[in-house]
Amino acid sequence: MPSTVAALPHQVREELTRRLRRNKGAFREDDVQVVEKPLLKRAVGASALGNCMEWFDFGVYSYLAATIGKVFFPGASPAAQVISSFATFAAAFVVRPLGGLFFGPLGDRLGRQKVLATTMIMMAAGTFCIGLIPSFDTIGIAAPILLLLARMVQGFSTGGEYGGATTFVAEYSPDRRRGFLSSWLDFGTFVGYALGSALVTGLNLWLTDAQMLSWGWRLPFLIAGPLGIIGLYMRLKLEESPAFQQQLDEHEKSLAQESAGTEFKTIVKEHWRPLILCMGIVLLYNVTNYMVTGYLPTYQTETLDRSSSFADVLVLIGMLWIVVLITFLGRLSDHVGRRPLYAVGAAAMIVLAVPAFLLLKADGTVAPVLGVLILSTLLACFAAPSAATLPALFPTAVRYAAMGIGFNFAVAAFGGTTPLVTEALVSITGDDLMPAYYLMAAGAIGLVTVKFLPESAQVPLRGSQPMVGSRREQRELISTSKDLYSFSKERSASR
Repeated sequence: MPSTVAALPHQVREELTRRLRRNKGAFREDDVQVVEKPLLKRAVGASALGNCMEWFDFGVYSYLAATIGKVFFPGASPAAQVISSFATFAAAFVVRPLGGLFFGPLGDRLGRQKVLATTMIMMAAGTFCIGLIPSFDTIGIAAPILLLLARMVQGFSTGGEYGGATTFVAEYSPDRRRGFLSSWLDFGTFVGYALGSALVTGLNLWLTDAQMLSWGWRLPFLIAGPLGIIGLYMRLKLEESPAFQQQLDEHEKSLAQESAGTEFKTIVKEHWRPLILCMGIVLLYNVTNYMVTGYLPTYQTETLDRSSSFADVLVLIGMLWIVVLITFLGRLSDHVGRRPLYAVGAAAMIVLAVPAFLLLKADGTVAPVLGVLILSTLLACFAAPSAATLPALFPTAVRYAAMGIGFNFAVAAFGGTTPLVTEALVSITGDDLMPAYYLMAAGAIGLVTVKFLPESAQVPLRGSQPMVGSRREQRELISTSKDLYSFSKERSASR
C-alpha cells in the first residue's frame, strides 16, 4: 500500500475508493472543490455570530423562567408557576418540526442563505414582542396567550435555523477541518447563551426583586430588536454554499426539483436510517443541553432554594467553560473521529450524572461549581462534533430538509421538553436526583446510537465534491487519488 494511501483514515479511504471507481479514474481539478479562505472565514464567522444572536434571544427565556412564571401566571402556586412557564417554553418546540418542514425544503430549493436570513429576523421579532407583552395583572388571560404566540413564532423560526446553519457551515468547510470549523457554530450558540446568562445575572444583582418583576425582565427581550437587524445584515452578505451551487450528479439535481411533499416522502422512505441516527444524536445532545441551560437555573432556585444570582452565576460558569472547550473538541474530532467523542461522553454521562447532581446539591460554592463543570464538559463533548456529524448523514439535495425533520422532531420530543418533564418528575416524586436519572437514560440511548453511527471525520459530504482549503491541498488530493486508484485496481486484479 502506498504511504499516501496508508496515511488516509479508513473511512476516508473507503469513500474515496467508491468515488474513484464510479469516476473510473483519479480525480481531476474539476472534481475537487477549493474553498477560498476569505469566503470560508466570512461564512463561518457570520454563521457563528448570527447563531450567537439567535440563541441569545432563545436562551434568555430559560434564565427568566421563574420570573416569567410570576408575571404571567401570578395566581398559581410557585411550583405551578414554574411548570406553566416551562410549558410555554416547551410550546415553542412543538412548532419547531413545522418550521423544519416549512423552511427545510425551501432551503434545498431557494438556497441556504435566503432562508437563514428569514429565520434570523423572525426570531428577533418574536423575542422583541415578548418584551412588549403586558403582564397578567394588566390584561388578564390575554397575557399568557400572547406569550404563547410569541414563543411559537420563536419556535417556528428556530425550526429552520439550526439545520440550515449546520448545513451551510458544513458545506463550506474543507473535509479535513469540518469538525473544527463547524464547532464554531455551537461556539456561537453558547456565547449567545452566556451573554444572555450574564445579562440576566447582572440585572438580578443590580435590580430589586420588585424592579425585576415590574420591568427589569423585559430588557433582555427588547435587546433582540437591534441584534436582529445586525444579524440580518450579516446573513444577507453571505454567498451561497459551494455544495448547493454545484451538486454532484444529475439524480440529486432532479431530487432538488421535487415538491415539498414528495421530498418529505423521499426522505422518510429512502433516508429513514440516517433520520433515526440523527434523532438519537440530537436526543443525546439536547437533553443535556436543555438540562444545563434551561433547567439548571430553576433547579437551583426552586428545588434547592438558592438565590437567583447564585444560580445564574453557576450556569454562566458552565457556559464559559463550554466556550473554552468546544473548538478544541471540534478539532479533536477531526483527528480521532466523531464516534469516539460521542461514545466517551455518553458513557461518562451514565457514570457521572448522579455524582454531578450530588455536587450541585452540596453546600458551599466549590462543589456546585465542580458539578456544573462536569455537566458542561459532557455537553461540550456532544455539541462540538454535532454540526459536522449531522449534515454528513444526508445527501446535498435533501440535506436541509432532512436536518429540519430529524433535528426538530427530536428536539421537540425530547430536548425542549426536558425542563418541563424533569420539573414535573421532581415535583411528583420529591426526588431531586430525577434530572440525573433522566441524563443517564439519554446517555444509554446515545451509546446505542453511536454503535450504528457511520464515522464521517475527514470524509466528503454525501452528494458533494471533496472539499479542500487550498490549491496545494487540491494537488495533494489529486496525487493521492492516483495512488489510491492504482492500488484499488491492483487489489481487484489480484482477487
